[in-house]
Amino acid sequence: MFQLLEASKNAATMTVETMKGIFGGEISFKDTVAQMVEIGWRSVPIIILSSFFTGMVLVIQAGSATENLFNEPVYVGTITSFSLVMELAPVLTAIVIAGRVGAAITAELGAMKVTEQIDALYTLGANPIKFLAVPRFLACFCMLPILTVISNIIGVYSGMIAATNMWDISPATYWAEALDFMTIKTFLHGFIKSFFFALNIVIIACYQGFNTKGGAEGVGKATTSSVMFSMIAILIMDCFLTTLLIFFGIK
Repeated sequence: MFQLLEASKNAATMTVETMKGIFGGEISFKDTVAQMVEIGWRSVPIIILSSFFTGMVLVIQAGSATENLFNEPVYVGTITSFSLVMELAPVLTAIVIAGRVGAAITAELGAMKVTEQIDALYTLGANPIKFLAVPRFLACFCMLPILTVISNIIGVYSGMIAATNMWDISPATYWAEALDFMTIKTFLHGFIKSFFFALNIVIIACYQGFNTKGGAEGVGKATTSSVMFSMIAILIMDCFLTTLLIFFGIK
């Protein structure tokens, strides 16, 4: 318990220092753009792949369930679009990014830590938070919401393909069901979550990287811990955020 509190305190301190660097203008735009490409652009293929099949599975399951209840697949587009936009797209995107990007950040920073490159920055009078954490914080915070929007679009579109071929639902009917009850609050419910998930991923990944010990074996353990804690934190945070957003009428 004491170790958890100590880790939380150190992670909060690192986050505060990073925010001071961001709002203090200590931003390397070159490094930030490079991280945006790494975190955002290079994650697009796996986001498209995962959301494409998620949308299709949702339509198949929704059609099967409503067919059992009403003897025909009804409201398939509504069920699919609401499930994706409000819940599955932000959560699955965050989990995929935690596995791909969070692990990469931890491994990179961890390797720098065990080879004493981070200590060398301190010796030279440079702040590792400014050079290493700030670009990653900004890139993850900016790119995860964009990836979530892409996941929304691909998932709903792939659902139309499945609805048309599996349940003989016309594209016009599917889109009417998907969009007629959709409001800006529905979209914001999932979109707002993605910002918090992004902070969760990058805070845990950077903290684990900066505190890696034990050589190559330590880097592996830190990377595993980073992904595991990020996924657990995403699911726990999702529960609280869903309750809070519904309480404020964002649903």
